[in-house]
Amino acid sequence: MKNFYTFLLTVFALNLGAQNYTSYFTGNEENIDVDPEFGICLMGGAGESDAGMAWFLERANGGDVVVIRTSGSDGYNNYMYSDLGVTVNSVETIVFDEPEAATDPYVVDKLNNAEAIWMAGGNQATYISYWKDTPVEDAINNLLNEIGGPVGGISAGTAIMGQGYFGAVAGTITQEEALANPFDNQLILGWDDFIDAPFMENVIAETHTNDPDRIRYGRIFTFMARLGFDQGIRPLGMAPNEYCAIAIDENGLARSFGEFPDFDDDFVYFLQPNCEGPQGPEIIEENTPLTWDRSNEAVKVYKVPATIGGENYFDLNDWNSGDGGEWENWYAINGELSREAEPNAPGCILGSEFIEKLEISIYPNPTSDKLKIVGLNGESEYEIIDRTGRFIQRGRSQSGEISVQGIAKGIYTLKLRSENKVGITTFVKLN
Repeated sequence: MKNFYTFLLTVFALNLGAQNYTSYFTGNEENIDVDPEFGICLMGGAGESDAGMAWFLERANGGDVVVIRTSGSDGYNNYMYSDLGVTVNSVETIVFDEPEAATDPYVVDKLNNAEAIWMAGGNQATYISYWKDTPVEDAINNLLNEIGGPVGGISAGTAIMGQGYFGAVAGTITQEEALANPFDNQLILGWDDFIDAPFMENVIAETHTNDPDRIRYGRIFTFMARLGFDQGIRPLGMAPNEYCAIAIDENGLARSFGEFPDFDDDFVYFLQPNCEGPQGPEIIEENTPLTWDRSNEAVKVYKVPATIGGENYFDLNDWNSGDGGEWENWYAINGELSREAEPNAPGCILGSEFIEKLEISIYPNPTSDKLKIVGLNGESEYEIIDRTGRFIQRGRSQSGEISVQGIAKGIYTLKLRSENKVGITTFVKLN
């Protein structure tokens, strides 16, 4: 919603003497044990998308929701518990008053028994200082990767969800400062040492991108340039505008929630270096404005209208397919960012230069023992990946057939590579 408001009705608040946290609890005090559904919800800040939050809460499957933050109070409790029409057992907000709260037995127990964890807005530098390398980090990663439940955040809570992240540990930075000097002392990026979220590999997330007082499109562009330079990776970016949400399900489909077209700036963005040629910046040096041009096509961006129904999406399995959005080219010359419409999707898929898509179909789906592949000529290499992003099985297909007898029941991604072509699809494994 466009105006964030706070509800003060809570069951009780705890703030005892030497206690290092404050708890606000709403709902049923008796813990219940249900199976949640996987989900990642990234909100852009300033205010929540009600539809995006409802999507997140539904994935808790009626269980217990824990909100964590290092400032503020109980503004989420009644909003989550009763205002969105989604039934949950309880909502508890835990405010970390001191770093020691991250190891407090009560806090750790609540997080380990949560069916959903939400990270409020605030200061990501404090979140990193308080939660990194603690049982809080362990609980978040366990919910994402072992239990398969929903985790989300807004503003600072979104900013720390990628494999790469801007932690603001030396203060914030404007897009003008970042573009003018990609090695500014305040541009410090964390990498692969905090939250381990499926579908967020090589990703850095940005928030408040369209805030008129702090436009940040140039920041995430520069962050990606630095990650590629520092880590030798093909960096990816996700950026929901304010009041918008990116909602990633177990199949890697990232839906966009907001209030477009009533609000004509409700968009989310998915950024990747152009894979059809050299990918890195032409000039990325200390105290020198960034030039990442590549013939005005340095970064390919899928711009998706964020609607109440969330019908528009981008497929994170190939970073190429989507519905309802349009492509843009972003590039920078001498520290000046430009954004232009692009009529065509990239001709290759994630992580591959000059790779074409392999059109395939599989059957039976669901299956209990074998997959047969249609559209494949000869042998191919294949990978089977579970919904947390882990590789379950690798090999070569024989005669267009793959055995999946040894795989547990669940939903999987199948990736095939043959003759410089790659095909990606999903399948369901039965008992």
